[in-house]
Amino acid sequence: MVVRSPSGRKRFNVLGAFNAITQQLITVTNETYINAESVCLLLQKVADLAYTIPVTLILDNTRYQRCVKVIECAATLQIELLFLPAYSPNLNLIERVWRFVKKTCLYAHYYENFASFKDSIETCLREADKKHKQDLETLCSLKFQSFKNISL
Repeated sequence: MVVRSPSGRKRFNVLGAFNAITQQLITVTNETYINAESVCLLLQKVADLAYTIPVTLILDNTRYQRCVKVIECAATLQIELLFLPAYSPNLNLIERVWRFVKKTCLYAHYYENFASFKDSIETCLREADKKHKQDLETLCSLKFQSFKNISL
């Protein structure tokens, strides 16, 4: 049995923000690296939506998200940054979105070339609030498990 696999190494990075209320996905993509510039570009895209309520963006603890440039950019755009504790991806809804994209586009799929691979992911992201709306509403609900009356 022969299993086909792609050859070579190309990157396709996606940085995203997921609005937990409207289920809207905002993304920044590139084929190089995610860095502070990428995060600032995402912050600008969020700010361009002109929300009339305060915006809080939940971020991982990666170095390029915690740097002075990103913090200053967020302050200028009046976006609050909330950093999650280390090793807690279960608290970040965008991780559920990434899991969904991987399941939809990557698992058991072979792409003849990088262009078709990239196109599949971009199409999935673009259709997230339309074609995949029901799946994402279920996956990204705001119902979190809580623990009451716990003594430590």
